Amino acid sequence: MTKKAVVLVSGGLDSATALAIARDQGYDCYALSFDYEQRHQVELESARKVAASLGAVDHKVVRLGLSDFGGSALTDHAIDVPRHQEEESVEIPVTYVPARNTVFLSLALGWAEVLDADAIFIGVNAVDYSGYPDCRPEYIAAFQTMANLATKRGVEGNPIAIETPLISLTKVEIIRQGIALGVDYGLTLSCYAPDEEGRACGECDSCYLRKQGFEQADVADPTRYIPTK
Repeated sequence: MTKKAVVLVSGGLDSATALAIARDQGYDCYALSFDYEQRHQVELESARKVAASLGAVDHKVVRLGLSDFGGSALTDHAIDVPRHQEEESVEIPVTYVPARNTVFLSLALGWAEVLDADAIFIGVNAVDYSGYPDCRPEYIAAFQTMANLATKRGVEGNPIAIETPLISLTKVEIIRQGIALGVDYGLTLSCYAPDEEGRACGECDSCYLRKQGFEQADVADPTRYIPTK
């Protein structure tokens, strides 16, 4: 019997790699993306391209109104996306979307129950990331405990596994693994503030980590950047 997995696909580099890993592990993959009224809507087109290129069985885009709450530079246009700062800050950045991964994983859990899926894959990373609290191993472990208690499969002793294959990898390791698995990173978009053509700003934290990853992996960066003035 074929294994099934729900894979969260944002359109970015990490989620594309997570999808490729799930496929490589023999799962039939069901891609799940969210239109949460984020300012970078063009990422959803990247998510569609990634899901198609990596052979997702199905791809759903669920609409959520997280901009009703605001509180993040990604959902509130009154808050500017900051440029990358060389000095690391101990503060959680304004690009953190409150409770986003909890909401996303909860909806993925619902679809996984309907599909009778064995796993949910999410491309969170606790090494090369911006300090988001819902990307930490402790958070994933806590959500797994909750999922075991909250689902039919969980209480029957056959829980849905929350898989985080990238959580301890550097961006270089993620890129190399993705290339080995056939990921076309030219289809992905990681920028927090791209233009309407899907070109990356080249200045936000996400762009910085992505560019640094390709440089250190000695791999040509396929990203389309907004020309500098």
